[in-house]
Amino acid sequence: MAKKRLQTKAKPQVTSGEVPVVGAREPCPCGSGRRYKACHGRTASHAVTELVQRPFEGLAGEGDWVALRELVPAATVPLTLKDGLPDDVPSVTLATVLPMAWPALRRDDGSVLLGLQNDTPSGDLSRDLADTLRRALTTEPGNPVVAERAPADGPRLQDLLDPDAAFEPVVHSGFEFWVPDSENAAPEVGASLERANAAAIPTVRLTGVDAAYWCEAPGRNHLRWVMPYAEDQLLDALSRLHATGTSSLGEGTRLVGSFRAHGMVVPVWDLPSTMTAQDIEKPAAQLAERLTAALASDAPLTAEERRARGGLTNRQVTLS
Repeated sequence: MAKKRLQTKAKPQVTSGEVPVVGAREPCPCGSGRRYKACHGRTASHAVTELVQRPFEGLAGEGDWVALRELVPAATVPLTLKDGLPDDVPSVTLATVLPMAWPALRRDDGSVLLGLQNDTPSGDLSRDLADTLRRALTTEPGNPVVAERAPADGPRLQDLLDPDAAFEPVVHSGFEFWVPDSENAAPEVGASLERANAAAIPTVRLTGVDAAYWCEAPGRNHLRWVMPYAEDQLLDALSRLHATGTSSLGEGTRLVGSFRAHGMVVPVWDLPSTMTAQDIEKPAAQLAERLTAALASDAPLTAEERRARGGLTNRQVTLS
């Protein structure tokens, strides 16, 4: 007997009441014939909550949450709820991306996949994800969860997840974790899986330091490391190392700058194309020791260190 396939639901046409959130360029569900961003999406864009700069603050593995949101193509993490799982939900798993950009998915067996790399309608990513998770727990098995605006007074992830549970991402080479049997998946899911696999950049999470991810890029590899320190303190410490030539990860490597994401700073190193994730484990651990010592210094920056800091600051960008 063939396994049940995941089915997508037709988008509703709404003429009154709450209008569902859809993609900005999709037809508005109200039936006006205009794109969502030019219709009800215009109102929704003005109804966002105040931007929360660090939506994952207080969660175990905050740096990894940021990395999975912004850096890692394919990864999953088992989630533990404060109040335990409902009897008909065997597991809840965070996933970087889901097929068709679904916010969440309730599998045939009742388990839940929660997508992390989706656009959300408010300024509080944690609240939006918590609302999606709550709705996924009661969605009929075998169906995706549609995007909706979260209530402004709804719970956040910090209210739903067990703060003492480990947060241990598993990085995958592709997206086969989407469905237990990809050969029997619905055609649209199979096509989405093929596109996602083709675009995925090989990525590895280092084991010796927290929230550091090696990735393979054309020409050069990179290490992107989400740091848990206050921005000014971290930039001062990196500047001290940079000024003394000790901010690299070995021959042929270079600290090229950093970016901000969800209230955290992510330094980036260029690596030779021959340097693997395993090759960078020991140098990263040694750099972590040097950085700890530099962070402990409260001496004023020297002229050379200030120049180094200016260079690092000029190469900063903000993702969110």
